[in-house]
Amino acid sequence: MMHGLPDTPAGGNAATREWALLVLGAWLMGSICTSVVATQNFYTIDRLLATSPNSDFRDAVAQLGQPSARDLLRYLSSELNRLYFQLWNGAQLAFGAVVLWLLVRSRRQHPIYAGRAGRAVAAMLVIVVAMAVWLTPAIVALGRSLDFVPRDPAPAGMQRFWVLHAAYTSLEMFKLLIGAVAAWWIVRARREGAAQPLGSGVGRQFTAAEPGS
Repeated sequence: MMHGLPDTPAGGNAATREWALLVLGAWLMGSICTSVVATQNFYTIDRLLATSPNSDFRDAVAQLGQPSARDLLRYLSSELNRLYFQLWNGAQLAFGAVVLWLLVRSRRQHPIYAGRAGRAVAAMLVIVVAMAVWLTPAIVALGRSLDFVPRDPAPAGMQRFWVLHAAYTSLEMFKLLIGAVAAWWIVRARREGAAQPLGSGVGRQFTAAEPGS
């Protein structure tokens, strides 16, 4: 006799893919939010200097002089952004490792889709390592050397700073694109799993169990 459905790897794989998709989504959203925050940190300085409703802030700016106040605020924003990106690079490595581990666990069912998603996530991790080990330290060091340096005329090193910044932005966009592809492959695996007949993963277990039931 059959006393109930036995546990099958299909259900566990489906839950593993759900978690992989969730963590990957958090990783992608974190990347977008970090970029938005870093950009708005600088835009906010110009907005406050132009139209701040706080009279005490306007008085402090008047005492310092707007150029000096702007340099000071931009230095503060730069240091915050440097901290954010350094911390986020470390967090990304953790996110990527978790997603990759979950995808490896789910490869027993639909190994093609899970394998493609895993390779995409591995490529994302390679990009993050390059940014964390090379690009971010180079941008931080060069940026600090340019703090409080007059921009007119452009100081030496400014062109290289923008080249590094463009490289970082390009890699970040490429990473997001790869992440979207990885998410699509995970969704494909989920759909294929949902379309699989209910008994396809357990028929052999019942067949083997019948003679002794």
